[in-house]
Amino acid sequence: MTELYEQQNAGQLLKLPVPREFSFSQNLNYLTNAPNECLYRIHENRIYKALPIGQHIYVIEIFEDPDVPHSLMVSLIGDIVPKDSAVLETIVRYVREWFDLDTDLVPFYEMAEQDVLLQKTVHSFYGLRNMGIPDLFEAVCWGILGQQINLAFAFTLKRRLVETYGRSVTIDGITSHVFPEPDTIAALSVADMEDLRMTVKKREYLIAIAQLFAEGKLSKEALLQIGDHKKIEKLLVGIRGIGPWTANYVLMRCLRIPTAFPIDDVGLHNAVKHALGSELKPSRDELLKLSAGWANWESYATFYMWRLLY
Repeated sequence: MTELYEQQNAGQLLKLPVPREFSFSQNLNYLTNAPNECLYRIHENRIYKALPIGQHIYVIEIFEDPDVPHSLMVSLIGDIVPKDSAVLETIVRYVREWFDLDTDLVPFYEMAEQDVLLQKTVHSFYGLRNMGIPDLFEAVCWGILGQQINLAFAFTLKRRLVETYGRSVTIDGITSHVFPEPDTIAALSVADMEDLRMTVKKREYLIAIAQLFAEGKLSKEALLQIGDHKKIEKLLVGIRGIGPWTANYVLMRCLRIPTAFPIDDVGLHNAVKHALGSELKPSRDELLKLSAGWANWESYATFYMWRLLY
């Protein structure tokens, strides 16, 4: 047994401790809302996701056992059995990061109790975590795919990209996909991706960014070493295809920078309008005043406000 998980039976079932400020049902409901998602599936209140580790693709099942409080259960399905504990530790790290289990939300909830926008929102979604995208390449690509289109079509584009260029594994007749590797996309031409029916610009952006990853010029580890929110944002915005919104989205969902704040996001403005019962969206200055108390929790506050709409 370790601090992060307990092995239940021959490495096939893992028990992960979770904070009291965690609700599996809230996070499950959030994941269920994703239209046409292709990188996980939900069946009978269980989440199934494929993870590429080394040469293998493992499919994990994540669920809650009512008889085991304050825990997430993670099992491996299929015939591939990990040969060493490093695989299990990689799976545990991914799940903990995906569900953001290591962030202490007590200070956030204490702040939200005094906040006019967040007070009712956190009561409605108590235990919700900022469900992340641990892989930086996937996070950047998802931000680019979603630019200037509605969410449903963005998921359609992602499915086309994943099913065309990502690896997959089939277990019991069900195929699970993983996001394409940077090397795979970097080797493509704009013409190669024509059947995906996304704009030429987006294809150019995806290929160029994949090349940065493939050449080792962009990585999650390097960005995290920078540390400073604004410096990371500036570096990302300097990459063709990444604007302030995409940069802050990556800061929020992948790098877990708590002060990331996409203040000009239309969805955030609409959520504030909804929370206030107003007929008009707030101006940027009005939103700055309304969010003054969010210091050091801008990312989580934004995520909770988005939850009002999505």
